[in-house]
Amino acid sequence: MYAPTSTNSPRSGPTSGEDGALTDFDGAGEILRAWGNGLRPDPDLTVSEWADRHRMLSGRASAEPGRYRTVRTPYMREIMDRLSPGDPTQRIVFMKAAQVGATEAGNNWIGFAIHQAPGPMLAVQPTVELAKRNSRQRIDPLIDESPELRERVKPARSRDAGNTMLSKEFAGGILIMTGANSAVGLRSTPARYIFLDEVDAYPASADEEGDPVTLAEARTTTFSHRRKVFMVSTPTIRGLSRIEREFEASDQRRYFVPCPHCGAMQWLQFDRLRWAKGKPETAAYHCEGCERAIAEHHKTEMLAKGEWRATAVSKDPKAIGFHLSALYSPLGWKSWSDVAREWLAAQGSDETLRAARNTLLGETWVESGDAPEWQRLADRREVFAAQIPEGGLFLTAGADIQKDRIEVDVWAWGRGGTSWLVDHIVIEGGPDHQGAWAELTKLLDRTWTHQN
Repeated sequence: MYAPTSTNSPRSGPTSGEDGALTDFDGAGEILRAWGNGLRPDPDLTVSEWADRHRMLSGRASAEPGRYRTVRTPYMREIMDRLSPGDPTQRIVFMKAAQVGATEAGNNWIGFAIHQAPGPMLAVQPTVELAKRNSRQRIDPLIDESPELRERVKPARSRDAGNTMLSKEFAGGILIMTGANSAVGLRSTPARYIFLDEVDAYPASADEEGDPVTLAEARTTTFSHRRKVFMVSTPTIRGLSRIEREFEASDQRRYFVPCPHCGAMQWLQFDRLRWAKGKPETAAYHCEGCERAIAEHHKTEMLAKGEWRATAVSKDPKAIGFHLSALYSPLGWKSWSDVAREWLAAQGSDETLRAARNTLLGETWVESGDAPEWQRLADRREVFAAQIPEGGLFLTAGADIQKDRIEVDVWAWGRGGTSWLVDHIVIEGGPDHQGAWAELTKLLDRTWTHQN
């Protein structure tokens, strides 16, 4: 390397040394700086810290554009941080009311993974069309508004970008977006991270190939010790709700907040929201400790001082669950008087009450009727002595593969499409257990008795 001919004159381009060779000190400096940056480890950030530092909300996708601030929805901090690589939790379930910030938290996780902990990620919406809409309205703005993400995901117009409507490539990983109705999309690639959004709107089966949640989670098999699964949804009907089933199997965390009058910690419940008859604008929350009315303006401080507490014991030590109603919605979003007004407006119709219960309370709806559907079906049972009734001509078996078990139904079939359920067998152990497959093979070789 040669010294410049004059130390007083600034240079922006190459100069000639004593032997005529060209040197470029500015370019060399850039190379050294880039090399140094490459050696420097990424900041040890959690997902919420990353979001506060790097996430910008676009006017195309948010009613509050500008820098993302976790303090706006402090209840999302722990949920996001459980998605961080340093946390041992592998499965995070969030059953919630509508519009409490869950999807943006999931998008923060996507941005964090691209920037800080790259790996293959699968993001699943109820349908492929919704996945495309989410890509345009949320994921593209997420990338466009963040310089750290823009430099890692090439623009779609680039010939070698690897950036399409449903696929975003970046150094060290790829984001695949698909719909729960597409079996091809669900089995397309192994994934370390899976974001399952609005799971209660998923179809029962993806292209008749099985439960879409099970198909998606099977993608994480090769990342068994480093995987993260984030399952989010507003619940629907009791007994059919995927998110409620997962939440009830978890440690069932509730967000406890302090009363501004007596300090009693409690999680907000709808029956303690009270208002004068016909006047939802008077709605106030009544403390379960001192019974004093809490005005809406106290909510910001209450949320800031809140904490998640488990109310049950999880069946899986690496799985946790969270529940949140619209009563926690921050000031400026949905007020307590809005909740009261919408609840009153829903009276008189099962359909509107169901929607209110799902979207406001984040709870399932219990179908009404003279008797539960299962009871009406049970009353029509026929009892036969042998395993296979006289009219049975051949048997079929159908296996439902779950993450922790295989459930098998054996049916006998007769003339005219008549059928009888011969047996229902539950084999413990999911698709990762060879013993379960051996038991299934043994079951298929079994002989059943036929009535003569």
